[in-house]
Amino acid sequence: MKILVSNDDGIDSAGLLNLVSALASEHRIYVCAPDSQRSGTGHGITITHPVTVTEVDIPLAKKSYMMSGTPADCVKMGIDLLADDGIEIDMVFSGINNGGNLGTDTLYSGTVSAALEGSVCGLPAVAVSVNALAPKHYELATALALRASRLDFASIDDKLVLNINVPNLPPEEVKGVKVTGLGMREYYNWKVRSADEAGRVTLSYAGDPIHYEGLDSDANDVGASQHGYATVTPIHFDLTCYSLIDKVRASGIADSADGVSSDTSP
Repeated sequence: MKILVSNDDGIDSAGLLNLVSALASEHRIYVCAPDSQRSGTGHGITITHPVTVTEVDIPLAKKSYMMSGTPADCVKMGIDLLADDGIEIDMVFSGINNGGNLGTDTLYSGTVSAALEGSVCGLPAVAVSVNALAPKHYELATALALRASRLDFASIDDKLVLNINVPNLPPEEVKGVKVTGLGMREYYNWKVRSADEAGRVTLSYAGDPIHYEGLDSDANDVGASQHGYATVTPIHFDLTCYSLIDKVRASGIADSADGVSSDTSP
């Protein structure tokens, strides 16, 4: 397949280079990634100024672009830019991220958002992360990425995105791989308050992930990670809570009132 690889740690990150190397053993790889660190940018795109594009060399990649935009920019624009050259991408991978993207952290993650943008663009996609800010072990992450590239996504769901998180351990020390849902990701002492030279209050994010006592390894991705498992979570860009549509419709919020006409059609 022709696979587009992106990330949020920047085009020079070791995680991206390891992912490209692994996938290139079976696929044709193209890269479009940010020119610098873009962690925590979520699914933002650049609309206030143009995004600059520079062609660069990445070992084992057929063609690579470095962009000044966000991870979502890199995927959206990268797919289109390559199509202009007659290259139709089949699948999107994002990572390998330095640090886990578990639970509610996926809402902030540039890594996960790059994969979700692949799905928005109509392609199967995978986000891959190692749960350490300075990973030493990419072996299982790259093995799972290759395994994911071989899946028949269309037989599962053509809008499927897989979010893979792997402990920073040698493969033989990982307890196994669990397919799970997303959990809650919270942090101890997550905010640092200080002041700048002008005396203005400054706030910074910090802290360590909360360890949830009694959380079972089968509860969700956070629980499985706590117990030493790698996790695979199917996710989707559709945030609709379908189970509550009828209840919200019955609540009266859409009833005709105050000059607003009602449409209660299914």
